[in-house]
Amino acid sequence: MKRTLRLMLAGAVVALTASCSAPKSEIDRKVDDLLSKMTLREKVGQMNQLSGGAELAAVAAKGEMGSVLNCVDVKQLNAIQKAAVEESRLGIPVLISRDVIHGFRTIFPIPIGLAATFDPAIAEEGARISAVEATANGIRWTFSPMLDIARDPRWGRVAEGSGEDPYLDVQMGVAMVKGYQGEDLSDPASMAACIKHFVGYGAAEGGRDYNSTMISERSLRNTYFPAFKAAAEAGAATLMTSFNEIDGIPSTGNKWLLKDVLRDEWGWKGMVVTDWNSAGEMIAHGFSRDLKHTAEQAINAGVDMDMMSYGFIQYVEELVKEGKVSEKDIDNAVRNILKLKFELGLFENPYIDETASAKVDYAPEHLEAAKKAAVESAILLQNKGNVLPLDKAKTILVTGPLADAPYEQLGTWAFDGQPEHTVTPLTALRKEYNVIWEPGLKYSRDNDRSSFAKVRAAASRADAAVVFVGEEAILSGEAHSLSNLNLQGAQSELIAEVAKAGKPVVVVVMAGRPLTIERDLANCDAMLYSFHPGTMGGPALADLIKGKAVPSGKTPMTFLRDAGQAPFYYNHNNSGRPCHGTETLLNDIPIAAGQTSLGCTSYYLDSGYGPLFPFGYGLSYSTFEYGNPVLEKAEYGKDDVIKASVELRNTGKYEATEIVQLYVRDLVGSVVRPVKELKGFERVTLAPGDSKTVTFELPVSDLAFWNIDMEYVVEPGDFNLWIAGDSATGESVNFTIR
Repeated sequence: MKRTLRLMLAGAVVALTASCSAPKSEIDRKVDDLLSKMTLREKVGQMNQLSGGAELAAVAAKGEMGSVLNCVDVKQLNAIQKAAVEESRLGIPVLISRDVIHGFRTIFPIPIGLAATFDPAIAEEGARISAVEATANGIRWTFSPMLDIARDPRWGRVAEGSGEDPYLDVQMGVAMVKGYQGEDLSDPASMAACIKHFVGYGAAEGGRDYNSTMISERSLRNTYFPAFKAAAEAGAATLMTSFNEIDGIPSTGNKWLLKDVLRDEWGWKGMVVTDWNSAGEMIAHGFSRDLKHTAEQAINAGVDMDMMSYGFIQYVEELVKEGKVSEKDIDNAVRNILKLKFELGLFENPYIDETASAKVDYAPEHLEAAKKAAVESAILLQNKGNVLPLDKAKTILVTGPLADAPYEQLGTWAFDGQPEHTVTPLTALRKEYNVIWEPGLKYSRDNDRSSFAKVRAAASRADAAVVFVGEEAILSGEAHSLSNLNLQGAQSELIAEVAKAGKPVVVVVMAGRPLTIERDLANCDAMLYSFHPGTMGGPALADLIKGKAVPSGKTPMTFLRDAGQAPFYYNHNNSGRPCHGTETLLNDIPIAAGQTSLGCTSYYLDSGYGPLFPFGYGLSYSTFEYGNPVLEKAEYGKDDVIKASVELRNTGKYEATEIVQLYVRDLVGSVVRPVKELKGFERVTLAPGDSKTVTFELPVSDLAFWNIDMEYVVEPGDFNLWIAGDSATGESVNFTIR
């Protein structure tokens, strides 16, 4: 009751603030004027988004389409726009959209790879370059960034997000929104961002795409909302509903999400679009009777535009006549759509310069930025005996199905990247070494081992072997869930065969998710993990292998020993019986053991106590030494700023970058709090022997959470704080909030 009253009051305050705000802007006046001239049919037309090309010109001419997606042919797009602007009664331009997820022509690392950089600036630059290239090809609206917290690598769409941590998700998501939209949406090179999928899609049961989610309101608010709220506050122009249902209510028909939280509580003024036919899929959910019912539910919940269900255009006029949908709600939806079109400058400049793309696609500075992102995204997971870098080797064997796979290297959701522009590792390494090239396998799922003996013989003639394995692009992304996360096909066997030659073995994994690679670590000296690195992945990896660049990436998700551990994430709540790491394991149990409870703690008998690699983990060619964290004082008030510092020293032989991470733990709360939470990070570059005092300023307000009374507060009490190179190491220091 208290929460309901609080939300009603918050909504009243927002409404009062809006009513007392400054006079309407010029755009608002234009929207109102245009809206006053529209028939109901024309209004509903603006709420209709269709996929296709030139054949949609006739629909646009009738004013029955507000947006088009999945066409990048500039001539066709101009034909559609001409029909809308010059043939429809009111001349309202069409909004052209596309899934530009990690690049348009110049493809950057997939978003989970960008998250591995812990570098919001490179994510923002990548989004800006994406916008420059996409808008030159007519695209003014992208369905990105994806802000779904993902804690289960079996879910294929982990490739599209920033991983398991809310703080990292906020930083990368806000950076991408800023990059896409630039300083001014009316700039022809600005592209409207779409934050998606609202909300909880990454928590799909079993990692199965489109599946049900069971998330409490407190978990939504503490874990799944923060990135959406931050991106909305950063000015994200649009938001997409998700496929999943939460507590039995699909997102596309969820009034609490779309009106009570998004509009009334957060005060967001942007435009809401469904995901592809997510309105129609409410029938399969068992939430809607038929397509007419879905249109009624979606509009009443707060949806503005329907993507590809055809329900709005078929049934809304009838629903208004029946009194089941208010024309006021229709007007509000169309107002949001028209406002975006005016903000983008489409009324003034609806057409595309058909020569513009040639000036920006694959521009040298774009390729250089993509290479930098690929370098920063690579994670060094293992380096026995400092095998890497291979700076002394002359002849190397290059093998594996991902060594020369220009299409696969681009990763998922790279519709418009052109493989002929991809620079593969094989191509790049040939500029650095005498290369013996033996593919071994044709593609990642290949089980044909007939050439393994030839590969092994080639390895014996080389100074070292570099094996490129991983996933084809199609094996991750939407609708590509997996229950087995081992390397597919005979890739693990290929690594083991190369190891038999007795030469140093470097494995490079290019994949769309964290795979279970424990068995492969045993058969190699060094492993670089490169989430599908994009157009310039080859030169980036060659620089890392040669030693011209030093790895700095960190794991944005926990790496599991086996898929049976999923979901597994660092910022979990403790159980009443947390494991301590010395419990009995499967093979330690004596024969005919008594029916005891063994360790009596929370762990797996077979896969043990922890993950293969924790969140935030990554090695370097250099080494770093952390001092103990130091706090300015031991007690803080709720309005204070915590100043925490640590001395970081480069104790190795290479200039290198370390990602210094700040974690806290609220020891006792009115509800159970996570064992650790990331609250800050900084990329620090040091020359050999140099040191730096790294200082974080953490407002005490950032320790707030949704408490037992569903209030967002900082609770007084004791906390631990760590400053370390990953989520599993470092000495803690204590402080108190009074």
